[in-house]
Amino acid sequence: MFKKLECVCIHTIEIEKSLTFYNAMGLTESWKIERALEDGFVWKIIGLKFPMKDSSELVLSNHPDNKFTEVEILVEDVIEAHNELSKNEEIQWIRTPFATESGHVAVFEAPDGNVFVLVGK
Repeated sequence: MFKKLECVCIHTIEIEKSLTFYNAMGLTESWKIERALEDGFVWKIIGLKFPMKDSSELVLSNHPDNKFTEVEILVEDVIEAHNELSKNEEIQWIRTPFATESGHVAVFEAPDGNVFVLVGK
């Protein structure tokens, strides 16, 4: 079911300062998405590529409520993976599948307490 580690998303308060730091470490910005919250705050997520082409990404986020590290796992079909994983009563769903710019996403807490984000079509 899990295909690859898509990215690790880390929270930062000063996203531009963090971007400058990780650029200096050799990572390059590959994409940026800005989304508005209901209160008008516009938060950003920025994808950073490592020099090795087959590496996963590091993603920066300044979402004011999501102040934790997210491990994103690529699956073929998020809805299908959600349906299959829902058979396990020990999995707690934080967000059931929802559409994004590039497909679907779902968020769950594994039985060991770790949080994973499923991404895919």
